[in-house]
Amino acid sequence: MASHLGALTLLVADYDAAIHFFTQALGFTLLEDSALDEPGKPGKRWVRVAPSGQPGCALLLARAANDEQRAQIGKQGGGRVFLFLETRDFWGDYERMRAAGVHFCEQPREEDYGTVVVFEDISGNRWDLLARRADSRD
Repeated sequence: MASHLGALTLLVADYDAAIHFFTQALGFTLLEDSALDEPGKPGKRWVRVAPSGQPGCALLLARAANDEQRAQIGKQGGGRVFLFLETRDFWGDYERMRAAGVHFCEQPREEDYGTVVVFEDISGNRWDLLARRADSRD
């Protein structure tokens, strides 16, 4: 079976603020931003972003639609690192993201598998910015 993960849904409070964060602070590409005209759901959109120039999985930015969903914004990983942004230019990306105001939860560190630092997205979800060592790739 030839299949792949196409997208992961990430709950956000506001489409435009999330698009700005992902495209400006993280350097992602806006793949799609389409209005979805659904009865009872004004302003619903289909918004996908992904790291620039990289094929593979995208993030579907979904504005929380009710109180239960709003309560989960920023908590989708239960307080743990939830998403992993791999890079080949750790220090360049780290400095660019810092200059853009991304909140880092710690100082970069070296691990057996590579260089890593935890950061939070616009909603408070925790991510790893990670540069794997060449010998630790699967």
